[in-house]
Amino acid sequence: MGRTVPTYRQIMEMTISDWEGFRRALGAEDREAFDALVRKAREHACSGSNAAVCDPSESLMLSMLLEHEKELRRLRKEEEG
Repeated sequence: MGRTVPTYRQIMEMTISDWEGFRRALGAEDREAFDALVRKAREHACSGSNAAVCDPSESLMLSMLLEHEKELRRLRKEEEG
């Protein structure tokens, strides 16, 4: 039988695994922030799997940015109210 194509989730986890050296080089506070971004990206795995992009890391980064933007909006709303 032929080879199967990896799923978006598998590629996402491989990408995160590839970043482990970068993660280890971070200080404790930065590592904690990095881990939070990765968790947030995992929350959007379904959306990422539906995106038709050549490089799955684009969806991964976009998921992180989306969650970051949501947090900024929440904080701004709290500040105004």
